[in-house]
Amino acid sequence: MAKVVTFGEVMLRLSTPGYLRFAQARQFDATFGGGEANVAVSLANYGVDACFVTRLPKNDIADMCVAELRGLGVNTNEIVYGGDRVGIYYLETGAVARGSKVVYDRANSAIAEIQPGMVDWHKVLEGADWFHWTGITPALSQGAADACLEAIKVANEMGVKVSCDLNYRKKLWKYGKSASEVMPELVAGCDLILGNEEDAEKEFGIKPEGFDAEKTGGEIDQSRFESVCRQLMQMFPRCKKVAVTLRGSINANHNTWGGVLYDGKTLWQSRRYDITHIVDRVGGGDSFMGGLLYGLLAYDTDQQAIEFAAAASALKHTIIGDYNRVTVSEVEGLMNGGGSGRVSR
Repeated sequence: MAKVVTFGEVMLRLSTPGYLRFAQARQFDATFGGGEANVAVSLANYGVDACFVTRLPKNDIADMCVAELRGLGVNTNEIVYGGDRVGIYYLETGAVARGSKVVYDRANSAIAEIQPGMVDWHKVLEGADWFHWTGITPALSQGAADACLEAIKVANEMGVKVSCDLNYRKKLWKYGKSASEVMPELVAGCDLILGNEEDAEKEFGIKPEGFDAEKTGGEIDQSRFESVCRQLMQMFPRCKKVAVTLRGSINANHNTWGGVLYDGKTLWQSRRYDITHIVDRVGGGDSFMGGLLYGLLAYDTDQQAIEFAAAASALKHTIIGDYNRVTVSEVEGLMNGGGSGRVSR
């Protein structure tokens, strides 16, 4: 069984019921989520040994979180403990012309106060095939950025492949450094990079010519993104493959979705999905990443890997919560032409 280690923050997710606005809500639905934890859950669903590393306080909320992750098959044995609080994010789900909103309450969370040396990365990464992180983690604090860099260097030293989802979050970079200052050194240690057009532009000044995400009308020329992939590989010579997620936003409930994977020679393009009734798009990129890592581990071709990633993520848009609770057979069913939604009896 393949082993993948992910590292980052997991938060308490408090979402308004249905499509209520924050001002209307008198209660919130509570679960957990976070970029790297979401990837670990996806991989565990696919039968991969998924180990999630974070820092949590010793309290009942953290225990609730760990129990949920364990129940979903994620290895939580390498979580380190300390600090005072679990980060929180509030979610208001949008509809039609009203977009969703996220409000963070994660300052001074346990992982934001992590420092290098708190995780024994040589022990954690023993026997691992991949180490995965996202641009959210180094945005939290200098300590989190340093711990992430420490992990990447150990992974490189041990021959463990490293993947990164660039995940630019402008609301998080508040500790005196910008993404463009911090991210290059970390991404330089990566074998696989995932991002979208905003991530590449905000962090590295790279963008596809003539593309405006707000004006797609759902129609996206996927081949236009080969230049983005090529520029990223030129900037980061260690990188072997670059993936880009492509979302065409018609409205908050109706998106087109797909992705491309570039290996330096060939641009592999997934099928495009028309997602007409989005249930929950939060975690969509993480489900794509989890699907891509599984696809690269399980299939013989990059075309199959990118198709699995896109199909897995299309299914995630139908599931409430951060986690993509689907199986390999369900994803492969959609890959192979399914998706009618008929009752399975």
